[in-house]
Amino acid sequence: MHPMMPSPIRFGTDGWRAVVADDFTYANVRAVAQGVASYLASEARTVIVGHDSRFCAELFAREVAQVLVANGRSVTLLDRVTPTPAVSWAITRHHAAGGIVVTASHNSAEFNGIKYKPDFGGSAPPEVVTEIEHHTAAAVESGVTTMPYNAAVATGRLQSIDPLPDYFDQLSKMVDIDRLRNHGLRVLHEAMYGAGAGLIARALSGGSTTVVELHGERNPGFGGMHPEPIDRYMPEAMERMKSGEFDLGIANDGDADRVGIIDENGRYINQLQVMALFAMYLLEKRGLRGDIVRSITTSGMIDALGERFGVTVHELPVGFKYIGTKMMETDAIMGGEESGGYAFRGHIPERDGILSGLMMAAMIVDYGMPLSGILVHLEDLVGPHAYDRHDIRFPREGYEERKSQIYARMKQNETHDLAGSKVVRTRDDDGFKFYLDDGSWVLMRMSGTEPLMRVYAEATTRARVEDLIAALENQSGVSERVAVGASE
Repeated sequence: MHPMMPSPIRFGTDGWRAVVADDFTYANVRAVAQGVASYLASEARTVIVGHDSRFCAELFAREVAQVLVANGRSVTLLDRVTPTPAVSWAITRHHAAGGIVVTASHNSAEFNGIKYKPDFGGSAPPEVVTEIEHHTAAAVESGVTTMPYNAAVATGRLQSIDPLPDYFDQLSKMVDIDRLRNHGLRVLHEAMYGAGAGLIARALSGGSTTVVELHGERNPGFGGMHPEPIDRYMPEAMERMKSGEFDLGIANDGDADRVGIIDENGRYINQLQVMALFAMYLLEKRGLRGDIVRSITTSGMIDALGERFGVTVHELPVGFKYIGTKMMETDAIMGGEESGGYAFRGHIPERDGILSGLMMAAMIVDYGMPLSGILVHLEDLVGPHAYDRHDIRFPREGYEERKSQIYARMKQNETHDLAGSKVVRTRDDDGFKFYLDDGSWVLMRMSGTEPLMRVYAEATTRARVEDLIAALENQSGVSERVAVGASE
């Protein structure tokens, strides 16, 4: 027998995530909190601490607060289940030094995690993450400083607040809430048992608009659902939308920083289409001008819109730690990524699934046509686009080694053509993306938060997309989807 060694605490694309009672333990949570306390050692400003609806999330958040206070930090502990974007808004609203969110976002129920947000409310840049990881490793080795909760309260450095009134005030500045409430929209909200439960209804209630919510109660097991707002994980919502009872379906993930959209006919609008719709809406209907920031996994439709309306589009690696930074640098009108996360000028440089859902409702009202019609209008502007993503799951044990092997194979085998098309450009700063001479693209990258290889493609037809994905899976040496287990 070999002794079990604890896994090192590493932050992925956006935070640290681990299996509860395996690596996500009270001891490790305290170590991360100590790492943040050490990183913020010279800060006098308060630190915001929030949590989602996962198992014991409020207890883990208390542990974080206790460590921070014991290390001399002031803490504002949010007093209820709170979406990550509302935590981020609280950071900016209270001029905090930063914030910690206890959440595993869209991961399945056995996971929990921690996200750290700097004082601007967005995702922490790589250099900040590296420093926090360094301090966390030291805490694992040397121990942490903590105190009981009541003692932390007695110091006067721990206060609790309800963050939602300020958050809703901000939402009303981003969209005309009164107009939406009184327009008579029929909205279905798939809350997926997550932190966004009740919030779409709260925003839109009080007029002729109606909201029906699915899975709005707290259920740390997510009722067996995978809390990621994509079509295959929300069959009930998809079926309800086919009934014709609703104008719009809005779905949010576990911490409500992502959105999924279903049109009035029950058709899932994929994330690339959603970002293109937002870009078109802001440019054409709202008349905004400014840069747009997108990840390498998002659509060429954004580039076509950029050319049409004369704005610059930036393509960056996956992660809002890159996208949010570029948004702030350029005062971009929006940023987005393929996972369903979108940010808008005038708010936080970070994903907000609640605001995104309301923004889609505003789009329907402002265009004065059903969502399916707005999508046809988009295709009239940029042409037909098809997209898909395959997820290939690996065992957690040995994932990093497998990841290194796959990347090494891709680097060694230079690719000149795929599925009958010539490769005209390649980028390998976040996986391997191949731009082809017919205007299509295909990308493979290994996840930074889950043991997954993801393969993406966009082309003019669905058949072409599937050919490209199969070709790149072959090229990577990982075409045995059944053997390794696709993430379904």
